[in-house]
Amino acid sequence: MPYNMKTDFISVILKFSKSQRLGLLILFSLILLMQLVIWFGFRTTEMPQENQVWTNLPPKIDSAQSSFSEYRPKPFNPNFISDYKGYMLGMSVAQIDRLLAYRKTGKYVNSALEFQQVTQVSDEQLQKLEPYFKFPDWVHNKPSNIFTEKKVLKKESLIDINTATADDLKKIYGIGDGYAQRILTLRQKLGGFVHINQIEDVWGLSPDVIAALKQRFVVVNQPIIRKININKAGIKELMQLPYFRYPLAKAIVVQRSMNGSYKNIEDLTKISDFPVDKIEIIALYLDF
Repeated sequence: MPYNMKTDFISVILKFSKSQRLGLLILFSLILLMQLVIWFGFRTTEMPQENQVWTNLPPKIDSAQSSFSEYRPKPFNPNFISDYKGYMLGMSVAQIDRLLAYRKTGKYVNSALEFQQVTQVSDEQLQKLEPYFKFPDWVHNKPSNIFTEKKVLKKESLIDINTATADDLKKIYGIGDGYAQRILTLRQKLGGFVHINQIEDVWGLSPDVIAALKQRFVVVNQPIIRKININKAGIKELMQLPYFRYPLAKAIVVQRSMNGSYKNIEDLTKISDFPVDKIEIIALYLDF
């Protein structure tokens, strides 16, 4: 006799008592209900979660754009804006390229207006960038280039800082034997001052004393400078310049060993804490 699954299943069911059949019905009903909950539950919860990933993307992008627009840099010399920094400042590629091309000619922008003329940034961009511009002090204090300006001296009142004696220096209120000797020692170490602003590098001088020195002393004749080869000098030799203290001198040597020789003064500006506000003066002491 052939096997009939349907008939056998019914006969098995009929062997159960009424209460047992009721229990099986309830069990099958619960199983079916759970299957329906699982099926429709996943369809209504998983899909929205997946969609939520995509719907959350625009806010994240907007957030990144917001942080970009809210980028607040430390004060910097705009002559040394890199491609990356220019991008973070909201400059276009063309604007950055105009600045880099201008700098390759050996020229510097010395004001926000000149920066705008070179880069062609909009008035709105300039308004956002200008508060962060930091030009060297001599830009604000001198009407022309510090190395080409011809000074008309009154011999009775102004003295060449490179020929000044300790007695000349001590006539300034606040300059005693100790400070006078520090100034003369720095002058000897440098081989002569190339600009009166270098007096600021004398340790311990107060702003009032520095201002008084600048009113009394000037650089008349440029000294003959003993230059340092930046690609051969060791840490100790670099430290002969007051601008290169040990951490910076070490960083210069380490960077050179990792990336090869420096090609120009701009390469040094990529080093952290390099004194870019003194770059024109520092460049006079270096060979590449």
